Amino acid sequence: MYNSHIQKFITCILILWLITTCFGMSANRINVTASKTDTVPGFVKGTFTDDYGVRYTINDSLWFQQPDIRYHVIRWNFTEQYVIARNGNGNPTDQGLYTRIDYMPLQGMAPYHWGFCLTEYKAPSDSMAEAHAAADRKNPKKGCNGFPFSRMKKAD
Repeated sequence: MYNSHIQKFITCILILWLITTCFGMSANRINVTASKTDTVPGFVKGTFTDDYGVRYTINDSLWFQQPDIRYHVIRWNFTEQYVIARNGNGNPTDQGLYTRIDYMPLQGMAPYHWGFCLTEYKAPSDSMAEAHAAADRKNPKKGCNGFPFSRMKKAD
């Protein structure tokens, strides 16, 4: 009888340990992911149209260029104003590669309030995309690899 109680006690301890370990691992993974991805800056969040008529929807985890290009956000860097993302597997080109998108607020260009540059869009890793030289924000008309930043306005 004594051995039966010890076996039940040990079994309960093992089950509790397994449950705690499993939930602890999930929580840690969630926290690590959350610490890599900050919340999207307010002026970049929403639905926009660029100066070429292309429509975008941007949130914390997805930069969606309609009709079928998706960039899955890995992290936002507020200080240096860029986002690192993984290209969607269903994108027409460069599937599964990594992109650096530099962005900046724009002054005196109403109705456009901010702009972005696909600084790097086919890096083999997120760290290589991030290491790519930043766009030239001092020259938004030619600072995006020799081209202008795409200017963004709120969609109608």
